[in-house]
Amino acid sequence: MERGIKMAALKKKTPWEQEWHDLARKEEKFIARRKEGPTSVLVKKLDRFIPDKLSGTLNAAFFKGFQVIFEKGTGIIEKTYNKDKKKADFKVDTYAHELMNNKKSARTFTKRAKSTKAANLMISSVEGIGLGLVGAGIPDIPLFIAMVLKSVYEVALSFGYEYESDEEKIFILKVIEAAMCDEDEFIAKNSELNDIIDYIAANGDEIGGWKIDKEEQMRATSRCLSEEMIYTKFLQGQFVVGIAGGVFDPIYVNRISNYAVLKYRRRFLRSKMAQGKSI
Repeated sequence: MERGIKMAALKKKTPWEQEWHDLARKEEKFIARRKEGPTSVLVKKLDRFIPDKLSGTLNAAFFKGFQVIFEKGTGIIEKTYNKDKKKADFKVDTYAHELMNNKKSARTFTKRAKSTKAANLMISSVEGIGLGLVGAGIPDIPLFIAMVLKSVYEVALSFGYEYESDEEKIFILKVIEAAMCDEDEFIAKNSELNDIIDYIAANGDEIGGWKIDKEEQMRATSRCLSEEMIYTKFLQGQFVVGIAGGVFDPIYVNRISNYAVLKYRRRFLRSKMAQGKSI
């Protein structure tokens, strides 16, 4: 009897409520996995071999990569996917859900966000391993950033969000920063992002009012990237063992992409709630 009541209560959940419940479970799993970073204890033993200046060099390279790609590279990235089609798909999915209003139609947005991940990971693997084979660690950074931004841009479009304004770029940079911070810092950054998403949703999904400008956020994000990737980029820069460092590029792209899906999905659902939708 009790089980029947619980099942009936579960069935009464709206599609958006089911989506919110699924998101909560996915976020818990991501946080648990985040405690097990891809940089192993063995790799961290490389500390004594890493040049003192490498951290600063990497940091500067990541910052320059963001600077160049944000200013000149977005159009090039957009040539790798059909932006207009993705925007049209979002409108079609929205209309389809308004008609059907079921779990399947509500889940479509997340499915689309995940659908391009496999192709992006394959490209990232070829790029990372290929440059690793020739001992190119630092030159790989602009390509790595381009792949990360391509993945995040496609996730954003799947949930109906643009990415051209400085305000949206700061949000994207914060997503990347949180995904790449160490375990303790990640918990704080993730909580901060959730608060930011709540604030954005409560203000009509209007983003802005940052206490940090784009350049400052690029520096903060670059710091997290360089600290997390210093071991793998060091390996990737060595001609003989470069492939060992290169194989980590798709791991990091996958981590950032998965986290971007969670945060844009949360933002999307929070906005539905602010509009009076029941979740």
